[in-house]
Amino acid sequence: MHKQIYIHHDDHSDLTDDDLAGKVLRYIQYVALIDTSSLSVMALGRTVVLSGYVSCEAEIGCVEEAAASVIGVHLVENMVEVLTH
Repeated sequence: MHKQIYIHHDDHSDLTDDDLAGKVLRYIQYVALIDTSSLSVMALGRTVVLSGYVSCEAEIGCVEEAAASVIGVHLVENMVEVLTH
């Protein structure tokens, strides 16, 4: 199975909803180099909502910064939490 990664020629500023959410998740996987298996990305228009869990506090900001830098994203609501064991 081939996993799709983020590619720059996919930078369309007019994407919304599921298309934008998919692009944001691929970009986070591409630049953040963190485990995204417990992350969820939802887009409502051009507003992106991040939820789920990461392993440390620093990754919360990293995920938000990556999402905010995607072309077409106007607002990021970050609801990501640190997974406590």
